[in-house]
Amino acid sequence: MTTTIDLIRHGEPVGGKLFRGWQDDPLSDLGWQQMRQAVEGIRPWQRIISSPLLRCAEFAQELSDKLDLPWRAEPRLREIGFGDWEGKDYDQLRIDDPEGLAGFWRDPTAHPAPGGETMASFQSRVEAGWQDLLTQHQGEHLLLVAHGGVNRLIIAQVLGLPIANMFRMEVPYAAVSRIIVDDGFPRLAFHCGRP
Repeated sequence: MTTTIDLIRHGEPVGGKLFRGWQDDPLSDLGWQQMRQAVEGIRPWQRIISSPLLRCAEFAQELSDKLDLPWRAEPRLREIGFGDWEGKDYDQLRIDDPEGLAGFWRDPTAHPAPGGETMASFQSRVEAGWQDLLTQHQGEHLLLVAHGGVNRLIIAQVLGLPIANMFRMEVPYAAVSRIIVDDGFPRLAFHCGRP
C-alpha cells in the first residue's frame, strides 16, 4: 500500500523575510500568488493537513473549498519557536547576534535560538505528528501545508540526515517536495519540484 505526501511550504508572509516561528502572520499578496501557482491545475490529493498558523491554514482552507477536499489543522506541524528572535529581520540579527545566528545555522541542536524551542522538542513534536499521519492515512495521497523547518525536519528524517544539518537544505516559499511510503519504507521522490 503506497502513501504519498506532498509537502508544501507556505508562501511569503506579510512583513517579508523574518524569523517567524510561532508569530502568526498571514500570507502577503505575493505569498497567495506563490501558493496558488504552486498547485495550479493539480488535483491528486484526497485530503489536506495543515499547520494551524495563518500562513498555512488560510491557504489550506481556500484550497479545500476550491477542490472540495477535507482538511484539518495539525498543531504538531507548527514551525519551531524562535523565542527572542521571533519577528526579527535576518539582516538585523546578523548585526545584533552574529555568533548566535552563525551557531544556529551551523548546528541548531547545540545552538538554539535564545529563549526558543529546542531542536529535541521540535523534532519530537513534528515526528509524532508525522507518524500519526502515516498511520491514520495509509494508502492516501495527502497535501501537507507547513513550514520550512517542519518540511526540512521531515525530509531529513526520511533521508536519515542528522537534524543538526537540516538547515543546509534549501526550502523556498511555496516549494513542493514529495515523500512516498511503500510498506513502511519512506523515500524522497522529488524536492522543490511540482507534482
